[in-house]
Amino acid sequence: MAGKVYLVGAGPGDARLITIKGKECIEKADVVVYDRLASPRLLRWTKPGAQKVYVGKLPDRHTMKQEQINQLLVDFALEGKTVVRLKGGDPTIFGRVGEEAELLYRHGISYEIVPGITSAISVPAYAGIPVTHRDHASSLSIITGHESPEKLDRMIQWDKVTHATGTLIFMMGVAKIGYISRQLIKYGRSPETPVALIRWGTRAEQDTLTGTLADIEDKVKAANFQPPAVIVVGEVVLQRERLKWAERLPLFGKRILVTRARSQASSLVSQIEDLGGEPYEFPVIETVMPSSDEILAGIQQALDKLPMYDWVFFT
Repeated sequence: MAGKVYLVGAGPGDARLITIKGKECIEKADVVVYDRLASPRLLRWTKPGAQKVYVGKLPDRHTMKQEQINQLLVDFALEGKTVVRLKGGDPTIFGRVGEEAELLYRHGISYEIVPGITSAISVPAYAGIPVTHRDHASSLSIITGHESPEKLDRMIQWDKVTHATGTLIFMMGVAKIGYISRQLIKYGRSPETPVALIRWGTRAEQDTLTGTLADIEDKVKAANFQPPAVIVVGEVVLQRERLKWAERLPLFGKRILVTRARSQASSLVSQIEDLGGEPYEFPVIETVMPSSDEILAGIQQALDKLPMYDWVFFT
């Protein structure tokens, strides 16, 4: 009997921003297939023995091609396994979930799409930029920026997109920022329109670069600003100086290793998160039953002679 596949949105990076249903899917999965934009901290919720398969993609290097990922989900499900395909952000926004779901459908495999919080809105929020604002923008567009200029021109009607909404969100467009800016200026956006690029938003590496359509390309080059990043174009960017709440937290930008036993770590982890840090649990102590009969016998002999000891120490 075939298993089931859950196509789960992992959220923007902060592990706490996954949905409750997404977490429940991870907890019951036999296999988790995850990409580089999904927080590795989410994997701590997997059950013992669950298989974890990394299929992350870099702009110039793919661990596995999309067609291979699609087939991998089918193969695991046909083995009767419960599979979670963990995708950064929301799986329906440039996440290629349609291709994965279509192949599952063709093979008669049961699946569910579990929405996630898209980085298009959450990453700007963590940088202090609301994508809509009563005084500045009552609408927004989410646009891919990842393709070549020729393909972007085929996919995007620049003359219509430029003024379609108050806020324009470009996903995965760092390498094309100069071309995007020039097209927007060409079709009527002011060169002084504010722009922000937010890299690795909601994570310890979060970094924000601001400018205008006229100068943002030079700023990106000067700072060697690398993907992945969300690009925000519009007057809402001006809200950042007043609203950048995450960067004011005392542990913002810090990743902290917590080596306590997992049963003892939760309180400390919660406090680190509240102060803006990104904790990673790595227990270096675990209390387990002795593995051999010889050790057990030695312990029993010692316990039988407790009256002869002056001190007994417990961990």
